[in-house]
Amino acid sequence: MKALNILIMLALLMALTITNLSATPSDDEPLFVHNDGDEDRSQDEPTSVGFTSRFLAQKPRGPMTCDRYPRVCRAAGSAGPDCCKKRCVNVKTDWFNCGMCGKKCRYSEICCKGKCVNPMSNRLHCGGCNNSCNKGSKCLYGMCSYA
Repeated sequence: MKALNILIMLALLMALTITNLSATPSDDEPLFVHNDGDEDRSQDEPTSVGFTSRFLAQKPRGPMTCDRYPRVCRAAGSAGPDCCKKRCVNVKTDWFNCGMCGKKCRYSEICCKGKCVNPMSNRLHCGGCNNSCNKGSKCLYGMCSYA
């Protein structure tokens, strides 16, 4: 029983020592982060244990919008290569920016190759983009040669 008490006390002492060592900043990490004087002094004071990490000391970045950084739209996973009202879009397929920024297609129309077309009656885009009907057939209700 006495050995168990000694073992528990030793474990508590080790945990306390590890906690104290991790709470003290290293030599290469600054204790306080100072500004050049262009911001108020309330941000200079640490809010927690007495040190500020480098990650928290960095100024927050604003969102990377395409009006400031046009290359964002050409990145992989982007919604499109064009920038309209701070959003990446594809003006060849976007209903709200068809052919150019701000040009909206009507309710019954879709955007195909940058032009608003009605897929229910357009022979070149029957039922969807680039779905053309054979020569001599008409597009009715989104289907070629319906009747």
